[in-house]
Amino acid sequence: MAKKAVATFAAKSGSRSMVKCIRMDKSPKTGAYVFTEMLVDSGKEKDFFAGKK
Repeated sequence: MAKKAVATFAAKSGSRSMVKCIRMDKSPKTGAYVFTEMLVDSGKEKDFFAGKK
């Protein structure tokens, strides 16, 4: 039987909930698109997509 893998980011007491964000950037050298993936806090998505780290 096959197993199903499920990623769960559970918010436990005292911890923050996390969100996986994927941003598409264009490389200035080659012109190709590069995907940047990162787990960020649920309140800081706009900073991630604005280019701030």
